[in-house]
Parts: sequence; C-alpha cells; structure tokens
Amino acid sequence: MAGRAVGRRLAAWLAAAVVAGCGGGGGSSNPGSDSCDVASQNVWLQAYMNDRYFWAGIAPSPDPSGYDSVESYFEALLYPGDGVTSADRWSYITDSESYNRFFGDGMTLGYGVFVNGLEATLPLKLRYVEPLSPAAAAGLRRGDEIVAINGRSAAEVVAADDYTMLSPTAEGELLTLEVRQGGLPRTVQLAAAIYALVPVPVSTVFTLPSGSKAGYLMLKDFVTQAEAPLTTAIAEIRQQGATELILDLRYNGGGRVSTANVLASLVAGASNNGEVFTRLRYNAKNAASNTDFVLANGSGAAFSRVIVLTGARTCSASEMLVNGLKPHVQVVTLGGTTCGKPYGFNPVQSCGSTFSAVNFETVNALGEGGYVDGISANCGVADDFSGELGDATEKLAAAAQGYLSSGVCPAVSDGRTSGFGARRGLRDVPGERLDRRAQ
Repeated sequence: MAGRAVGRRLAAWLAAAVVAGCGGGGGSSNPGSDSCDVASQNVWLQAYMNDRYFWAGIAPSPDPSGYDSVESYFEALLYPGDGVTSADRWSYITDSESYNRFFGDGMTLGYGVFVNGLEATLPLKLRYVEPLSPAAAAGLRRGDEIVAINGRSAAEVVAADDYTMLSPTAEGELLTLEVRQGGLPRTVQLAAAIYALVPVPVSTVFTLPSGSKAGYLMLKDFVTQAEAPLTTAIAEIRQQGATELILDLRYNGGGRVSTANVLASLVAGASNNGEVFTRLRYNAKNAASNTDFVLANGSGAAFSRVIVLTGARTCSASEMLVNGLKPHVQVVTLGGTTCGKPYGFNPVQSCGSTFSAVNFETVNALGEGGYVDGISANCGVADDFSGELGDATEKLAAAAQGYLSSGVCPAVSDGRTSGFGARRGLRDVPGERLDRRAQ
C-alpha cells in the first residue's frame, strides 16, 4: 500500500542518525558516489554496505547491475533476518535537505499535526501539536477530534492506514482538517511551512500528596538545540526542590546519541560522572570504531527515581536513554511498550540523499541491549491522547504521580501495543520520524 511504503521511509527518519538518530558520532570512511547515475550509485552503495553495514558479510549483496533504482537496490541489500536475529526494519534513505534541516538547523517542513494513527482506532485525535507550527498558530490543540482530512473521513483514513497527506513535500501545500474542538465543529486550512522545532516544550514541578516534589519534563526530539533548554529545565527543577523526575518520552522518536548523553548526565548527577552511559558496537571489520559515551558534567544528587513515560513512538535514542540510565539510577517505565530499536546509524550523504543504514548496536554499562521487541512498561497505562501535556491531571502524568506516591502501578489498561514492530521505521521519525510520519 502506498501509504505504508512512504510511511516506513519517512518514519525511519528521526531515530535515524548517529549523531543524529539513535546515533552516536563519527563520520564514514566511505564518501558518497563520485557519479550520480544509478549504476554508479549502486556500485558505491554495495561497497559501502559491505564495509560499514552492521550485518556486512551475512546480508545479501546482489549484483548492482540488476537494479534500476537506488531505492530498490538498497532494499535488496538489507539483512532479512535468520530466525534468531530480526530482519532489518530500521535502515532507510531520506533526502539530505530535509535531514540537514532537522538535525542541523533544528527545523522541519510540515503542518505540525501529529495523530494517534498507529493505534488504528477511532476517534482519530490530535495527540501533539508543534508549538511554532501552522497548526499551533491556527489554534489546534491536543485532544481535538479529527472528523475529516482533505475531505476523507477519519474512518476512511484509519482504515486505509494512509497519513501521507500530513507530511507535505513543499512549502505552501494545503491541508484541510475538519475537527471537533471542545465538542464544537471547526474547519481549518493549514499551509505547510518550515518552522523551528521546540524540543523541550514543557517542564514543571508537581507537588505530591506527601509534600515532596517531582519534576516533569517532556522531550520531543534529541537534537542539539535541546541541550541548552534541557540543562536549564533540570536546574530549575532541582532548584524548586524536586528529588524525583517524570521524563515524558512517549512521542520521542530518537535523535543524537550525544544529546541523550547530555540528558543522562543531568539526570544521573555528579556521583555518576565518569560512568559509562552507552556503548556503540560496530561490526567486526570496524571494531576500531567502537565507542563509549560517558556520563559527564552532572551536578547535584541523582534523582532518586526517574519515571519515564513511554509508548509505541518511544524509539531509538529514547530507548537508549532508558537502557543506559538503568545501571545508575532507579528507572520505572510507565505507559506502553517502546518501538524496539537497539541500533543506530552514522548517516552518509550521496547525490542529495542521506543513507541511514544500521552501523552499530547499543548496549548499556552492563552489556544489556537487544530490545528489538521493545522495552515493556513496568506500569502499563494507555494514553488517551487528551489533556494538556504537563498538566498534573493528564492521564499518564497523573499515573506517574500516583506511582511515586504509592509505589504501586495504577489499576488501569496496560497500554501495550502490538503488531507495529514489523513495519520498518515506524517508531523512528514527521508527522513523527521525517515520522516523522504524522501518526
């Protein structure tokens, strides 16, 4: 189905980078193709994959002359799995202009609307609205119910699993949404625009019934532009007396390993400076590239408990943060099972395209990783896609406060999702991985 094919390509996007996805740093020893005709690009791609691809040596390597597009040849080179190790559903190609805009400039092209499409249920809702986007400027809000998109009913869109209209290809493309906002019907037309991301849209402090305080912080994207506001937000949360932290990663598809390392260091505090946060492990041919990211520049005490809000869109660097913190602080996941991506990329650019083929796996200081089926939530709570994020009464935030007060998981639905893992890149990015598929 066209919607699925486009979705998985776009979706892989966010979690895609190394230093930009579930990535870690480092460039590639294989520059792009010298010539941009298909035959030359395919020859270059075969050499690159035979060298830098994580499954090099066991993945297929067919004759490149038999493929009339770079995309089809890339698909043919991906590891199909062996009954023990999962097939590669994470590697992808995107255009370099969009990739550089997102991970370099901290900007994106879109409408700023994100829906609960992965759940394939009605009502279809806006689960997130980017603060500086056309959707936010038009007054659209989380929890608004979508009645129709470009004249197609929500029921039709969900049944077709086609959300491509939410990911424009050029500025000025128009999107018409019929919504119910506060129970009242409304029609909104949005023009696609390039806007700045707000990677840390909310931070606050909740006072628990005991009088103790817990910080709440939502991180949408692991991009360089998040590092300063993360540092400021954590400092303010500590200054207000919070000793526990609720970290909302439910819609975070991933990003830079280096940014995840910054956040982990802020959370783990001074006592964990110098400890390994995550290890990047490459194929045997490139073992010299193996890299440890170490906690550094942490100040103050570690948060005594960290509740991480998770779900099917929690992917890549977000999962790495959960896994990497566990040896150092008490981490409790609350929400739903994560997407399942313990791998990352060192993206390489060639002929206007950015190739994010899996280059490494990530493990924590104890050597733990391999969560291809996702990280299960310790406390299962289903998101209802309503309520203002950062409000103490919003469903997952309230459940996290309840757990911090009682130490007992709330008696609510388990929030587990199923059946998404086989769709390539579904958890890795617009609407949410350059999702960014807006699901």
